[in-house]
Amino acid sequence: MISLEDIQKAEERIRGQVLRTPLKKSQTISDLRDYDVWVKHENFQLTGSFKARGALNKLLMLSDDERRAGVIAASAGNHAQGVAYHAKRLGIDATIVMPEATPLIKVTATAQYGANTVLHGASFQEAVDHAKHLVAKRNAIFISAYDDEYIIAGQGTIGLEMLEDCPNLDVVVVPVGGGGLISGIACAIKSLKPSVRIIGVEAAVMPSMKMALTNQQPVTVNAHPTLAEGIAVGCVGYHCLKHVEQYVDEIVTVSEDDIARGILYFIEREKTVAEGAGAAAMAALIAEKIDGLSGCQVVTLNCGGNIDVNLLSKIIERGLIESGRAFVLTVTAEDRPGALAKVLSRIAELGANVKQIHHERIYTNLEVGKVSIELELETRGKEHIADIKKGLEASGYTFHSEY
Repeated sequence: MISLEDIQKAEERIRGQVLRTPLKKSQTISDLRDYDVWVKHENFQLTGSFKARGALNKLLMLSDDERRAGVIAASAGNHAQGVAYHAKRLGIDATIVMPEATPLIKVTATAQYGANTVLHGASFQEAVDHAKHLVAKRNAIFISAYDDEYIIAGQGTIGLEMLEDCPNLDVVVVPVGGGGLISGIACAIKSLKPSVRIIGVEAAVMPSMKMALTNQQPVTVNAHPTLAEGIAVGCVGYHCLKHVEQYVDEIVTVSEDDIARGILYFIEREKTVAEGAGAAAMAALIAEKIDGLSGCQVVTLNCGGNIDVNLLSKIIERGLIESGRAFVLTVTAEDRPGALAKVLSRIAELGANVKQIHHERIYTNLEVGKVSIELELETRGKEHIADIKKGLEASGYTFHSEY
């Protein structure tokens, strides 16, 4: 296991080569709760996530012979970019194996940072297995995404910065995948301030750390699609589990809907971008998954912002529908001149903005002489939607809605 001294040495080693990211108060959620929330913005790192810290620390500890042999890593994207960027800076050849479903933004960035990229496998574990096969074949050095003491120590530098910037912190909430991030942060903070509660957050569909703690050893959980692909790790690290057992107080899980709300919260309230893994810890606070926070200074982090823009667009649309700011309904009207104009006029009177219309006469089960008008509306919230429905009913229209 690593020590506080290992983390402090890592901090000295990587200083000036990674960004010391800001810790900012999240005023919106602090106002809604009876505790204060602070966010460590690791998404501000050049490579978009905290992974650059551990990757650099590990690379700096390689011998000259190991550097000449080159490095190989497996990653869902963020570790890949950290290794690729710093390996190029240090003149080390790097190959990164990524799951086939890795978001394009992460694959493209990894290649642009100078690494050889290989897409292999349906899951992170399959990518790891292929990476280790390449290591044996090429006699290269494997750079673990989390189960390595130099990697853990590098990530632990975040904990040192948290304490320096918020010395009166009471609780730290950290996303958990393989366990390297929470292991380093927990070791740093508990070594300096043992009273601090350390809470880990996993995606509910892949609770690999909870399972490992229950079984007292790393176990493999089945791979499932998740918005938080950055923490979708089927089996936690052996070294990581030991640190979590010693330093972490509790592990909670968040649903896919919770994660989506966390992503939207960062966009709307924090004016920054979070990928699913980056939003997991905030999602736990929004969903009130953690007890005993009253009166506390709570520090969490956005650990990464590398999200595919197509996925982000879907999440935003889903969030608008869930919050009542987007609404789709299908109105039945008479199929005669002016009928559509009347419907649109009534919608305008009710204060909704029409974003899209689909006018259907033929492919419908309606009686002859009727027309189906599907409307995608921009609305002000769920109460506004209720008012629109009442207004249409009062005007004699029949309709149905999907949401």
